[in-house]
Amino acid sequence: MKSISKVASGIAPSATLAITALAKEMKAKGIDVIGFGAGEPDFSTPTNIKCAGVKAIVEDKSYYTPSSGILPLREAICGYMDKTFGLKYKPGEICVTSGAKHVLYIVLQVLLNPGDEVILPAPYWVTYAEAIKMAGGVPVIVETNEESRFKISPEQLRAACTEKTKCIIMTNPSNPTGMLYSPDEVRALSEVISDEDIYVIDDEIYAFLTYTGAFLSFAAVSEDMKARTIVVNGVSKTWAMTGWRVGFCAANPEIAKAMSNYLSHSTGNPSNVAQFAAAEAYSGEQESAKAMREEFIKRRRYFVDRVNAMEDVSCLEPDGAFYIFMNVKKTFGKTIAGVKIESSADFCKALLEKGLVATVPGNAFGADGYVRWSYATSMENIKEGLDRLEKFLKS
Repeated sequence: MKSISKVASGIAPSATLAITALAKEMKAKGIDVIGFGAGEPDFSTPTNIKCAGVKAIVEDKSYYTPSSGILPLREAICGYMDKTFGLKYKPGEICVTSGAKHVLYIVLQVLLNPGDEVILPAPYWVTYAEAIKMAGGVPVIVETNEESRFKISPEQLRAACTEKTKCIIMTNPSNPTGMLYSPDEVRALSEVISDEDIYVIDDEIYAFLTYTGAFLSFAAVSEDMKARTIVVNGVSKTWAMTGWRVGFCAANPEIAKAMSNYLSHSTGNPSNVAQFAAAEAYSGEQESAKAMREEFIKRRRYFVDRVNAMEDVSCLEPDGAFYIFMNVKKTFGKTIAGVKIESSADFCKALLEKGLVATVPGNAFGADGYVRWSYATSMENIKEGLDRLEKFLKS
């Protein structure tokens, strides 16, 4: 029997989803595991949004829509982008997909030719490198460090560019670090992007969840940058709608049209019902989203204080999103709970098996020596999980 494609055989599974699945499997067996793997808010989708979804079902909104999404949703997205980020787009520049992860996949399929290079600052979200390879591209990893708050500098970006460079992927605020590029930093990177004549895929899925500093989209820097920027966003994080699977991109008309064509021959439109619910998310009341953000701020403060009070681990205070990127390098070479720790993967495996806490190792994000925790879970779970971490470290 002939083998599967080289592309498919070279794709690694999602580390975050694998950890979450393992934690759920252990729970199903009656093991008291606390999961901090998935970036999934523990809140319920706001009532007005759920009601919009129910209304769509009752009104029999159950047929095909345009591949790029229904007009009311694209209009609502345009209004939200203008009001929230000062970005003016037309509905024809918006392409709706089955989640923000799907946006990323389609954008890379549309942009890349085989062998094109994509600059990827590390640490990076686990899907980026795999999605680049799935599109025939080559990830060019640029290392950052804790001293720079895990941010790529203009000098690093310029040095990484070659004649094969097609784009850079930025996440702002970052997953997994939670760090936010300041407006000045965005402008400085934009100069290089423009000079080198490349695109930027600007993943803004956590843009609403910023707690310190001001957010600036690359698309808001100038008209030239707006034409070079593919904004990626969606409803999952801001309105606790991970399972509704609605994301979108905002891009220049050429890219938006190409994406629509690509979608018409692949998935077609996202769920009709979910699109009407998403339209309500973007155009309806925002108090529920603001209340969730305030709760994340409380959890962040507690998490940072607890971690930095423990021996052998530490973390920076994140500017946004809902992740803690904990430094575990001081544990390397030590034996904890009878396990020799040589990597972040060793640390996470031991913490899961001995401490019954599920986290994601930093090597999945291109940064061994760190562990990602998601504080998109209850304060009760956070307190118990950190108690278990403290006990684990002392063992």
